[in-house]
Amino acid sequence: MCGILGVLATTPVNQLLYDGLMVLQHRGQDAAGIATAQGNTFHLHKGPGLVRDVFRTRNMRALPGNCGIGHVRYPTAGSAYNFAEAQPFYVNSPFGIVLGHNGNLTNAEQLKDEMFRLDRRHINTNSDSEVLLNVLAHELQAASHGYELDVDSIFQAVAGVHRRCRGAYAVVAIIAGYGLLAFRDPHGIRPLIYGQNETPEGTEYLVSSESVALDTLGFQAVRDIEPGEAVFIDFNHQLHSRQCAQQPMYAPCIFEYVYLARPDTVIDGVSVYEARLAMGELLAEKVRKVIPVEEIDVVIPIPDSSRPSAMQLAQELGIPFREGFVKNRYVGRTFIMPGQAMRKKSVRQKLNTVGQEFKGKRVLLVDDSIVRGTTSHEIVEMARAAGAVKVYFASAAPPVRFPNVYGIDMPTRAELIATGRTDAQIAAEIGADALVYQDIEALKQSITKLRADLTVFDASCFDGCYITGDIDAYYLDAVEGKRGKKPAKGDDKNEDDGDGRESQQMVLGLANGGQE
Repeated sequence: MCGILGVLATTPVNQLLYDGLMVLQHRGQDAAGIATAQGNTFHLHKGPGLVRDVFRTRNMRALPGNCGIGHVRYPTAGSAYNFAEAQPFYVNSPFGIVLGHNGNLTNAEQLKDEMFRLDRRHINTNSDSEVLLNVLAHELQAASHGYELDVDSIFQAVAGVHRRCRGAYAVVAIIAGYGLLAFRDPHGIRPLIYGQNETPEGTEYLVSSESVALDTLGFQAVRDIEPGEAVFIDFNHQLHSRQCAQQPMYAPCIFEYVYLARPDTVIDGVSVYEARLAMGELLAEKVRKVIPVEEIDVVIPIPDSSRPSAMQLAQELGIPFREGFVKNRYVGRTFIMPGQAMRKKSVRQKLNTVGQEFKGKRVLLVDDSIVRGTTSHEIVEMARAAGAVKVYFASAAPPVRFPNVYGIDMPTRAELIATGRTDAQIAAEIGADALVYQDIEALKQSITKLRADLTVFDASCFDGCYITGDIDAYYLDAVEGKRGKKPAKGDDKNEDDGDGRESQQMVLGLANGGQE
C-alpha cells in the first residue's frame, strides 16, 4: 500500500504535491518522494520518514516545474530496511522517465530475469517498482518511432506492460519532454482517480490514489481511471485516454474499503464512509446471532477506521455508542509499522482508556479487522484493566487467513492470527469473552449495495482466491521465505534515531527529441 500523485498545472507544483502527500500520508509512513519536470530536466528529492520530515524549505525550492509526481511508501516488496527503494524511481533511457507505483507485481522475479537476459537492463534494487519502470521504458523504446513518441506509441507501450506484468499496479509517470502518464492494472486492484481545475491560464490535472487529495487541493473529480486504462496528459494540457488491456475487469481490493482508505474518500464510485456504515449494519445482524443483545451495555470503537461501522452497529442494536479510547495523533498506525515488537509497543502509546466508559460494564469493542491480533490483545487487556466486567469483540471484516500479495504487508501465514484457528480459539488468543466476525458475503454486499454493478473483488486475504490467477502454494512459500530473512547487521535503519537515514536530492538533465 502506497500513495501516489501526479500533477500537471499552470504554475509550480511542488507545494501542491507536498500538500497532496500530506493528505495521503496514511497510505505510507516509511518514505516519501517528489519528482518535478522543468523543460528537459527532472528534479528529484526523496528520503525515509514522514512527508514533513523528508521535505525542508531548501528541498522544496529545489523542485521547480509545472509537472510532477509524488509518492509515500509503505514497503511490501523489496526491503523495508533499504531506503534506496524510496520512490519515485528514474531511468534515463529512453527519453527519461520518473515513476511512482502503488501495488505489487507478482511476477517481478521473472521480469527481472527477462530484463537482464532479453532487454539488457540493469535493476539496481529489490523493488518491483523499479522492475515495472524498466518494463515501461523497454516498451516505450520498442513502440517509439526513432527519437520521437506519439500518443499511440505511449498507449501501445502501456499495452505491452499489461501483457508482461501481473499483479497490482496503479502508476503515475512523467516522460521527459512529453507529459504525464497514469495507468491502472487490468483488474483495477489498486485505486486511481483523476480530476481537473480550470484556471485563466488553462486546465490543470491531478491524478491521485484517493479522491481526498482532489478535494483538499481544489480539484474537481472527473472519474476513476478504469482497470486497464491509461490516461496521458501532454505538456500542451491535452488529455488522452485509452483502454490498453485485452480483458479488463473491475476487481478492486476490498481491504481498501475496510481499512486502507480514508473514510472521506470515494473509490470506484463508492463512498468509503457509506461502505463502512453498511458494514456495521450487516455486522449487527451477525452479532445478534452470537451474543444476546441484553448482555451488551455499550459499543466502543477502536479509533479511527472502525468508528462508522461501530456507530451503525450500535444504532441497529439499540445500544449506547461511546468513545472509550482516546488516540494519540502523534503515533503512527501500528498496522503499517515495520516489526511486530514496534507494533506491540506502540499500542499503549497510541491509545488510552476513558475509565468511566468501561468500569462495571459489559462492552462490545468494534474494530475494522483483526490481522496479527497483537493490537486486539492489548486493547482487550486495556479494557479489562479499566474495569470492564465482560469484553466482547466484533470485526467489521471476516477472518484474515491468507497472505496478501497485491500490496498489503501481511504476507506470512504465521503472522495471521486467524490462520489455522477457529473463532473461539482466536477469542481466547486475544482474551475476549466472545468474538464475532463479519461474513465474507456480507462484506461484499456492503459495497455492492452502493454500486450494483461492482460485484467482483479481490478479497484474497479473506477467501484465498487470488484474482490474477497466478498465485499457488509454491509462490506463497517463496514469498514467505524471503520475508523471513533478517536484514544484515546495521541494515535495520528503523531502529536508528535518524543516523544513516539520508535523503536524496538529484537534478537530472536530459537531452531528447521530445516536445519542450
